[in-house]
Amino acid sequence: MVKMLWYHSQESTASIPPGTCGLPLIGETLQFMASINSGKGFYDFVRIRGLRTNLFGETHVFVSSTESAKAILNNELGKFTKRYIRSIAELVGDQSILCASYQHHKMIRSHLANLFSTNSISMFIKQFDKLMVETLSGWEHGSTVVIHDEALKITCKAICKMLISLESGPELEMLQNEVAQVCEAMLAFPLRLPWTRFYKGLQARKRIINILEKAISERRRGIDTYHEDFLQHMLIEDDKASSDESPRLTDAEIKDNILTMIIAGQDTTASAITWMVKFLDENQEVLETLRNEQMHIAKKASPKSCLTLEDLGEMPYASKDESKPYSFLAFGMGGRTCLGMNMAKAMMLVFLHRFITTYRWKVTNSDSSTEKWALFSTLRSGCPVQVTRIPDDTHCH
Repeated sequence: MVKMLWYHSQESTASIPPGTCGLPLIGETLQFMASINSGKGFYDFVRIRGLRTNLFGETHVFVSSTESAKAILNNELGKFTKRYIRSIAELVGDQSILCASYQHHKMIRSHLANLFSTNSISMFIKQFDKLMVETLSGWEHGSTVVIHDEALKITCKAICKMLISLESGPELEMLQNEVAQVCEAMLAFPLRLPWTRFYKGLQARKRIINILEKAISERRRGIDTYHEDFLQHMLIEDDKASSDESPRLTDAEIKDNILTMIIAGQDTTASAITWMVKFLDENQEVLETLRNEQMHIAKKASPKSCLTLEDLGEMPYASKDESKPYSFLAFGMGGRTCLGMNMAKAMMLVFLHRFITTYRWKVTNSDSSTEKWALFSTLRSGCPVQVTRIPDDTHCH
């Protein structure tokens, strides 16, 4: 959830949108959360309660016209800046790209952009594909797996390998658990009491930052070996910047943005993959058409070869819907467009290809109810499926 702040001179109350502010402090937060996790969604909330409300202790205004959306997204005349609600901002950190002011955001974005270049994504696709093959080979024929859990594990492993070369062992498992606690706290009311989700999320954040501080310290002292990852790239940039006095990321900025990218890279993608599998199961004709397309790609490839960026471009049916950038802003728009947009799409296509050409499946719990306090729309069941391995003679890799 995003709150937009508009710096403006005092205007008459006639221009204030209709709505109520609910109870002191919490406002209409509980009603809003209940609505977005119901079948009706927040549109019903706005219809009943108006365009202005109080959420998480702050006044929020919903805008729906094309003109208003364009003004906000294009940030005309610098009237708007983006700020997440307090609980999210404290959990990802003040130096996160999600919380940065306009100029600060531009500086951080310029440093992170190289991570999402075409060349970087091409290399990442091969790494992620290897992880997918390894993961799927461990699923037993006829067993039941929970898609959301498996998608979280593999996306976390892939993102952590790319960012800090962490891909296995107890430290990765611990990091994944800590990140899960941070995510669970993001929509919690910001009370710093030991039994609250928000407090537990803050403690998890501290432990994650300690892991990152240790990694940075060891690499700077030469204790750790050289790695081809984002952190190493940032430290090399830091050394160059120190010599020519060009802008650089501080350690605090590096740590906050690594945490931000882990959260953004695993949670959103895992949720999307889960819904993708559920909807395909509910539309068998679409599933079979898609499987035929993916099998064709699999048969063309040499044995044990990895998927490439070019392979993903040969999946027209997997991306058959035309983009509607003015009505569906899944990745944002304008100067704040999601940096990892193409990487997220690539991860979903690789998962889809490997899963659909390796297994047939049946969803064993079709309940569509969602987690109440999840930052992203997440199936409460996690989408459990029973998998049946497709014989190897039907595809080549």
